[in-house]
Amino acid sequence: MRLTLSLGLTTALVSLTALPAMAEEKFTATLAGHAYFPAFTMVTPPADAPRDLWVSGKFTGKTRNEAPMSVMGDTGKAYGAHPTGISLPFIGQPVQGMSGFAMNRAEDGSWFTLTDNGFGSKLNSPDAMLTFHRMAPDFTSGKVERLETVFLKDPDHVVPFRIANEGTDQRYLTGSDFDPESIQFLDGEIWIGEEFGPFILCIGLDGVVKSVHQTMMDGAALTGPDTPGTVVPAIAGTDYRVQRSGGYEGMALQPGTGLLWGMLEKPLLADGGETEGDFLRVFTFDTTKADWTGATYKFRLAEGAKAIGDFNFIDETRALVIERDNGEGTAALACAEGADEMSACYPQPARVKNIVLVDTASVDADGLLKRIAHIDLLDIQDPDGKALAGLKPAEGPFTFPFFTIEDVARVDETHIMVANDNNLPFSGGREIGQAADNEFILLSVPELLAAK
Repeated sequence: MRLTLSLGLTTALVSLTALPAMAEEKFTATLAGHAYFPAFTMVTPPADAPRDLWVSGKFTGKTRNEAPMSVMGDTGKAYGAHPTGISLPFIGQPVQGMSGFAMNRAEDGSWFTLTDNGFGSKLNSPDAMLTFHRMAPDFTSGKVERLETVFLKDPDHVVPFRIANEGTDQRYLTGSDFDPESIQFLDGEIWIGEEFGPFILCIGLDGVVKSVHQTMMDGAALTGPDTPGTVVPAIAGTDYRVQRSGGYEGMALQPGTGLLWGMLEKPLLADGGETEGDFLRVFTFDTTKADWTGATYKFRLAEGAKAIGDFNFIDETRALVIERDNGEGTAALACAEGADEMSACYPQPARVKNIVLVDTASVDADGLLKRIAHIDLLDIQDPDGKALAGLKPAEGPFTFPFFTIEDVARVDETHIMVANDNNLPFSGGREIGQAADNEFILLSVPELLAAK
């Protein structure tokens, strides 16, 4: 293992010499399968969970609301304030927000994925329980089966700060404690990249926290506005450098090395509060030593892209990255410029939703990973009519026009699987007035996966 790790790092260092720039190729994606997990899917908390956690979403408004299903969710003013048809608070815990696929599957072939922070912020998610799942999409039936849900907890007091359920025995973790966004499965353990710290967590298959690792950069802790210990007032770019919701959105596991490559969702802040550039930082963590390697890299965003959604290797050096803008909904229903009435249109339609293939062994003099090629998730061919009824455009190519697309993984030599985070009950994208489901799509992309 140590020899393999050493060779991997040596390869990356040798390739630091900049090569002549080559144009990034764009390939066609063809829909090979389509399945979905219904938006309104709840799970019962464990019997020993505090009663407070049996109703979730009580703090998503300006004041506490304990009346189940009494307030309609909507997409927010910036996105037209479209109602989503699902109301808060929820009885039980929502199985929503699929955020990250683990590269390694479970023994039965099912996929590890996870639910993220809950309702979008540290403040509004103290009753949102943190979980990971095993999912089995069936592209024949068009359904996704949830095989198992595991609730995260800290009974051994490993978490180094006060948690929401501090005074309980099981100490179940919530969205006020961590914001899990990426997941990997290795040697019987779950590794999670999260955004508040940003931290990397090691979790047992029973959900028990084994270790928590604060991100280090140049010998100092890298922090954000939601990192425990950040004191308000704090100056962006000086007292902290990670943007809110800008931690580890993607965390790839490099085959054969035990290295986790954690990619931030948004650019770091510099002095003065501006971003340091149109690139995202990537940090490497050695699971065999439970420590950071000190090596860092950069991923440059395409024009119009604002963030990434997931990051997964497909072989020893090449990896897939989801890059996206902040848009939601088809451009065919874009609101007219200056429109006041937006109930039947999208004020910020989706325009940049790409899956990018990068080469981690080809790094230029500035530390930027080589972008090899990409596919456009807003232009997917469907010659065989694989798209499910009610979940496809009336005409034109199949699109995946969701705000947050946060799951990608290689399935085999010619196929990848992609899924969205539906931010229940705050995101639509497929149909105005309806909450987005968690859609899973199987894409045939042989040219992308073969590109070098």
